[in-house]
Amino acid sequence: MIETGKGGEGLRRGRVEGKVAVITGGTMGMGFGSACALAREGAHVTVIGRSDAGLAAADELRKYDESAEFVRMDVSDAKGMKAVYDEVAAKYGKIDIAVNAAGVGRQMRFTDVDEDFLDMYLNINFKGMWNACHAAIPHMVKRNYGKIVNFSSVTGVMVADPGMTAYSSTKGAIMGMTKALASEFAANNITVNAILPGMVDTPMARRGFAESDPVNPDAIAEAIAAQIPMKRMGTIEEAGAVALFLSCDDSAYVTGIGLVFDGGSTLPETPGSGWEPA
Repeated sequence: MIETGKGGEGLRRGRVEGKVAVITGGTMGMGFGSACALAREGAHVTVIGRSDAGLAAADELRKYDESAEFVRMDVSDAKGMKAVYDEVAAKYGKIDIAVNAAGVGRQMRFTDVDEDFLDMYLNINFKGMWNACHAAIPHMVKRNYGKIVNFSSVTGVMVADPGMTAYSSTKGAIMGMTKALASEFAANNITVNAILPGMVDTPMARRGFAESDPVNPDAIAEAIAAQIPMKRMGTIEEAGAVALFLSCDDSAYVTGIGLVFDGGSTLPETPGSGWEPA
């Protein structure tokens, strides 16, 4: 066991030492948390995103992985995505890990949703993940090894909220795709799993709070945290730790699951039980 370099937390075990990872949505939020976790543990990381935030993300990742790279790409571009993964595989000779975190989330009443709004969700949340898997899996099949981690959500799989029909539909579809891929490629030693986050403190979540209450967005965050059994939101670092587990060989016998990461938010309630903790 060796200490992490500057900026690292805790001990580095090298759980993905020498592995090659590509992370969509890896420039911010839970994707960036995943990229940091993998880089700290020895992976060569390439992050895919659409904004200039990727440049700063790559600089941060180079504290742990000198080879970390940012590629500007729209995940809905199937040909462009294939070219990125082919280029990474040509550089390193393989792709071991694909973490797929690119996504959008905005509320809108179902009756107000138009075709453009729906297509945005389908193209980024679902087609983007499809394209990433489609680009990565052939390289994994060649080497009879691979780890795919798809970010789904508790919303759409376990629960649903008003105004989240488009979001819920795509996140539910991601879980279905995850299970189907896990079944199809289990014999190729490729594991495919999903992470189902609840409320996590990400830039996207913070933007939503600001839209709901421009004057005091922190009040929204505090109200949401108060409703979570653990009385706080998750962090991107914690999301990264979950992605790391599903990306390393500690989870070699785990495939086709949706790992819930929500601070207990979806635990069933038992009203009227009469029991109180001592």
